[in-house]
Amino acid sequence: MTATPESPRALAIMAHPDDADFGAGGTLATWVDEGFKVTLLLCTRGDQGGLEDAAIDEMPVVREREQRAAAAIIGITDVRFLDGYLDGWLEPTWELQRELVRVIRQVRPHRILCQSPERWYDRLFASHPDHLAAGEAAIRAIYPAAENPHAWPELLREEGLAAYRVPEIWLMAHPNPNHAVDITDVVDRKIAALRAHESQTGHMGDALDDRIRGWGASFAAEAGLPKGRVAELFKRIVVG
Repeated sequence: MTATPESPRALAIMAHPDDADFGAGGTLATWVDEGFKVTLLLCTRGDQGGLEDAAIDEMPVVREREQRAAAAIIGITDVRFLDGYLDGWLEPTWELQRELVRVIRQVRPHRILCQSPERWYDRLFASHPDHLAAGEAAIRAIYPAAENPHAWPELLREEGLAAYRVPEIWLMAHPNPNHAVDITDVVDRKIAALRAHESQTGHMGDALDDRIRGWGASFAAEAGLPKGRVAELFKRIVVG
């Protein structure tokens, strides 16, 4: 379904390129298919994300290009990167929160997808410190800052960005999920998007497909979906 100016809006806030595709690529594809206009915001360009023999100085350009290609496969056309934040050094600073409040007030999303600020010890790699920092900054930006007209009033005064209350939050890689999305019909798109992150997944071959389908099958089973289905899991919070 094609998004229109009247379409529902979603904002995904992630620490690095490929985070959204690994954790929620199928869900984002379903949202696009449902008519959501999705904005993907990356806090860093993943400059520490290369393999041992990677040309690390080129990584920010490479990973931005890969993320834009992956987003196109999912159906996301609005991809944004913040400047000045380094992979491996992300913290939920006031400056980062202000940047996120700006984008929230620009997009005015009906739902925000972000990384969990709570560490998931059973799947520790999902709780990279940058992921936790991006999640914490996003939650602080959502509440109370984005909806508080007295928080960064210059955003209204200088940019016309009025306060905005986010109705719904989806946390990715949360240790206690409460909501499953069946992505069986779009899992091939998720895998194709991940293959677009060649600097990160090119060495995996068929193991990538097996890993994504295996994770998705285990999540589907945890959610009580029929055998043969694949899913992604989230902590869904309705703010009201």
